[in-house]
Amino acid sequence: MKTYLDCIPCFMQQALNTGRAAGMEDVQIKALLDTIGAKIKHFKMQNNPPEMANIIYKEIRKTIGQIDPYKDLKQQHIRESLSLYPELKETVEYSEDKLLTAIRIAIAGNIIDMGVNKKFNIYKNLVRSLNQEFAIFDYLKFKTALQKARSVLYLGDNAGESVFDKVLIEELRKPVNFVVRGIPVINDVTKQDAIDSGIEKVADIISSGSTAPATILKLCNKRFLSKFNEADMIISKGQGNFEGLSGTDKPVFFLLKAKCQIIAKELGVNEGDIILKSAV
Repeated sequence: MKTYLDCIPCFMQQALNTGRAAGMEDVQIKALLDTIGAKIKHFKMQNNPPEMANIIYKEIRKTIGQIDPYKDLKQQHIRESLSLYPELKETVEYSEDKLLTAIRIAIAGNIIDMGVNKKFNIYKNLVRSLNQEFAIFDYLKFKTALQKARSVLYLGDNAGESVFDKVLIEELRKPVNFVVRGIPVINDVTKQDAIDSGIEKVADIISSGSTAPATILKLCNKRFLSKFNEADMIISKGQGNFEGLSGTDKPVFFLLKAKCQIIAKELGVNEGDIILKSAV
C-alpha cells in the first residue's frame, strides 16, 4: 500500500500525541515536529505508511529518551479488556457459530488504537461489531484454510486488543505463534503486554523484531521471517499490518476495522466497516 497525501497530517498528529504522552514541553514538541516535517519532505510516497511511521518513532525515541510513553495507557486498556473477558467467553459459548463470533470479538478489539486520533469506547464497539455486517467477508476461505492448517501465525496489533485476540486463538484450536513488536511503538503489543493479557497461556509468543507499528518484512528478524514464509495460515490484525503486508502472496487473512478514510478507500469500503479479507 502506498502513502497518500492525507497520511501526512496523521503522521504529524501521531508525533504530537506521543510527545504529549511523554510529558514533553511545547517547545520540545515543536522542535520534534520540525524535525519530522523535514524527514517527511524527503519521504517517497510509493513507500507504505508504516515505513514513514518507523522513521517518525525512531526520531521520537531519540528525542524524548523514553522507550514506552504509552505504557500506563496500555496497561489500562489491558485491564479494561480483561474485565470483559468472562463476558466475551460467554458470548462465544452461547453463539450459533463460535468461530465467527470469536472473529467478530477479535475485530472489535481493533478499535483500541492510539495511532488514530479518535476516541473509542471498547464496550460499545464490541456490541456493534457483534451485530455489524462485514464489508468484506472471506469466511469460507478462512474456515477452509484453518481446517487444513497445521498451525497458525497470528500477527498481533494493539496491547489491549490482545485480550480479544486470546478469545479467537482459543477457538482456532490449532497451535498458534502470536507475534509481537520488537520494541514498544505507540500502543502496539509487546511481549510483556501479551503476557499481561494472558496470551502465553494459549500461544507461543514470538517477536517480529519490527520497530515500526506494523509488520514490515525488511525490518523483521530471521526467526519471524522463517515462520512467515513457512506458515500455512497467517492471521493479520489491524490497519498497520494491512498497510505493511497488502499485496502479499502469502496465505494471510486480514482482520480489521477501517478506522480512517484512507484504509477504507484502499479496501473499497466505508469508514467504520469491519473486514475479513483473504490476501490470496
